[in-house]
Amino acid sequence: MASTTVGLRATFEPLARRRCHTLGVLSTAVVDRWISDSKSLTLTDTFTPNHLADLHITLPTRDGTRGRPYHPPEVGTSLGYGHHLAFFHPRNPEAALRPDGTDPEFCPPEPFTRRMWAGGTMQWNTDPHSALRVGETARAVSSVVHVGKKGFNTTNPDASPMLVVTQRIEVTANGRTEPSVIEERSHVYLASRGGKRAIKKGMGVQHLVQGLPEPDFSFTYKPSLTTLFRFSALTFNGHHIHLDRSYAQEHEGYPERLVHGPLTALMLLEVLLFNRPDLRLRAFAYRARNPIIVDRPCTIHGTFMGENAVELWCEDPERVVGMTGSVSFL
Repeated sequence: MASTTVGLRATFEPLARRRCHTLGVLSTAVVDRWISDSKSLTLTDTFTPNHLADLHITLPTRDGTRGRPYHPPEVGTSLGYGHHLAFFHPRNPEAALRPDGTDPEFCPPEPFTRRMWAGGTMQWNTDPHSALRVGETARAVSSVVHVGKKGFNTTNPDASPMLVVTQRIEVTANGRTEPSVIEERSHVYLASRGGKRAIKKGMGVQHLVQGLPEPDFSFTYKPSLTTLFRFSALTFNGHHIHLDRSYAQEHEGYPERLVHGPLTALMLLEVLLFNRPDLRLRAFAYRARNPIIVDRPCTIHGTFMGENAVELWCEDPERVVGMTGSVSFL
């Protein structure tokens, strides 16, 4: 994926097509000032075996139910690819959270209060001595590297302005100078309209993904409400869209709660390594295509493209693609 911001309007426009009543009074000067401000955050965390054991038992690829025994993580072993996502979360008091339960760090000013995880990239240091390990302490240095404005320069009263905020995160183990993982993640922030919304029947207009190859392997699972609760707890994520049906329906217009974007991204990696545990990954890029709904079966497919790459995607029983990704490996 060359850029996580290309085509995001086509992906998320159906979620915000209704009239935005804040457009007439929207202060672009406030937004521009926020964009120009430097934004960074440093967090320290330890890859504790107990926390990782909770992550492993949450993932259907590792919980012991697919013909392979459950193995709790052991101190000194390599951290699973993407498993740093369960660490380095801000610790804010509830009173400091935004109205939707999300952390305020890197969030734009009002009225851009509705957040969607849009996509991202991960790059791993291929030096074996640089691998993150269970039991280690590491620091994650995050900074906003790009903010894209979409839908601002228009006289259309039905326009839906949005901000695409991309942050870069470098994860470095204590005692080392080079990062083991460099991640970029992009969030889309939509303007709030206030009040309740009508619940959409189905998912509305869907973003079509064409030209996918025939899969070499597949893995079906069903992210349940328990899955969402556990992953929210593991990532200290209080976003109501994953936990509160009334919020998801009345404020976001979805028929049900949504599966976390990072959980689906992590499952793309997990399914690849479930089928090819010998792989040493170099880079991963992924993009959300359509919302993924709780308690609906998801099938992750993968196709090897040449000797050192694989294409991955997740789809529902109607073959609507929720996320696509690509991985390069050594």
